[in-house]
Formats: sequence, structure tokens, C-alpha cells
Amino acid sequence: MASYYFLLFVLVAATALSEAEAKKKLSPDFYSKSCPEVLPIVKKGVIKAIKNETRAGASILRLHFHDCFVNGCDASILLDDTSSFIGEKTAAPNNNSVRGFNVIDDIKAKVEKACPRVVSCADILALAARDSVVYLGGPSWKVGLGRRDSTTASRADANNSIPAPSLNLSALETNFANQGLSVKDLVALSGGHTIGLARCVQFRAHIYNDSDIDASFAKSLQSKCPRRGNDNLLKPLDLQTPNHFDNLYFKNLLDKKGLLHSDQELFNGGSTDKLVKKYATNTAAFFKAFAKGMVKMGNINPLTGSQGQIRINCRTVN
Repeated sequence: MASYYFLLFVLVAATALSEAEAKKKLSPDFYSKSCPEVLPIVKKGVIKAIKNETRAGASILRLHFHDCFVNGCDASILLDDTSSFIGEKTAAPNNNSVRGFNVIDDIKAKVEKACPRVVSCADILALAARDSVVYLGGPSWKVGLGRRDSTTASRADANNSIPAPSLNLSALETNFANQGLSVKDLVALSGGHTIGLARCVQFRAHIYNDSDIDASFAKSLQSKCPRRGNDNLLKPLDLQTPNHFDNLYFKNLLDKKGLLHSDQELFNGGSTDKLVKKYATNTAAFFKAFAKGMVKMGNINPLTGSQGQIRINCRTVN
């Protein structure tokens, strides 16, 4: 009899666990009945923002990345500081650097008008990142939906979790592994640097101190980014087509023209050289790996079910 009850307990526990896991799964159809308008609203908002400022697409993609790497994809990066916590916006990787908040605010306002208190800021950010990549010529993927928003944020966690441009390959691999992402994901997702800009302060050490950089490339950057000052000077991460999502980022790495130290680390005689070569010669392979990596990244520790909340304003807790 004791064994019967033990088996019954195990069965009930397993069922409860499977139900809990099922609740955590995100679905592209999550809002098909509660807010079918959300996808076209987000897409329209993204296109409007990029037409107004091309850089906006890369900014939104980066926002999603920096959100997911800090305690999961929960829109914590969008929260302003309060009297009870210091948020992520002033963390070293984000301060005076991450942008696109107004774009998400505008989209959220329109979504709230269509479907009040239904769609999370985290889901809007995930959709906006996908739509940005697609509009700029990159691959598409099905965005799992059903995330909820956090009620707090942590500058300390942002400082510790977001990979810095100074990291070497081993540290990058560890950083991504901590998020459940593979080396292949690391290389493919780094390809997001085929769009967007970086500040002088982020690539200064690379152009003055590193040997794995094309000499003429370094010299041209040094003329604009001095050893001191001009910290906020912007340069494209992909010199040729910074506003088009393609595989030239990887071709630049083969020529030792990666803008950031962490970029060039992917092609510097290490284990990731083969993947860089593959993506430099095969756009389709890069696009497929990038889309798969974005799905995995979007699944990092989402708040679901009754966890968190659906914020009305992405900058503040309800």
C-alpha cells in the first residue's frame, strides 16, 4: 500500500511539473484571440521608427538582447529608477548607450489603446526586435509570446551579465553558456553587429592596444577616436552596410576589421574561426543560425502565468 501511495505521489508531482513547464512555454499564437491587432501594430511602429531614424532598428535589437541577458526577457531594462531600486539603464553596458525606449513607449501606447492590459512590454520588445531585423533585410522567425513584465530591475545584475566589448573568446563562451546559449549561438547572435554603431570608448582599446587588427583600419579609426576624449564618437560595426542586415560583419572579421575587441575574438585563431568562415561565405547559413539563436535567447527565463504583471507603462510598475 505504501508503494502505491508513493507511485501516486510521483505521478501527481510529475503531472504538476509538466503543467508548470507547459505554462512556461511561449506560443506565437498567444494573443490570437485576446489581441490579434498586436502584430501589425508593432510592425507598423517599427517601420515608422526606422524610416524616421535608420539606427532605430539596431537599437531595438540591442535593447532586446540586453534585456534577456539580465534575469531573462522580462522588460526590466525598460524600467526607470525608483526610490526602491536602481534600474538597468545606468549600468555600465547601458548608460548613455542603449536607446529606443521612446519607440517601445509609442508602440505600447497604441497596443494599450487596442487591447488594454493584455500585451506585455517584454513581448512587444521581442516582436519589435524581430520586425527590425526583417525590415533591414534579415531573416524572420516565429516569436513565442506570453511573457509577462518584471516588477523590479537591477543595475548590479546588468553590470555582471551583459557581455562587455573587452571580453576574450573564453569569457564570451562562458557568458553565453550562463544563459543556456551555445558557441554557435554566440557567433550567430554576434552577427547582429552587422547593423548599428559603437562608441569610441567601446573600441578605443582595440584600435590602440591589439595586434589582431588591420593596421590601416586601426589608423583610420585612430584619426577620429583619440586616446583620450571624443568618447561618444560613433562608428559603424559593419563599415560597408551598417543599415542593412547581411553577412559582411563576418567578412570584415576575416580581414581583421572587427570594430570591437570581442568581435575580432571570434576570428583570432580560436574554436570559432570555422563558424565565422562559414557565415562569411554562406548568408543562408548565418540567417538560419541567427533566427534559431534569437528564438533561444527569447526563451531565457520568461515570466509567465501569474508571475510578474502586464505593465500599462513600460517605464513604471503598475
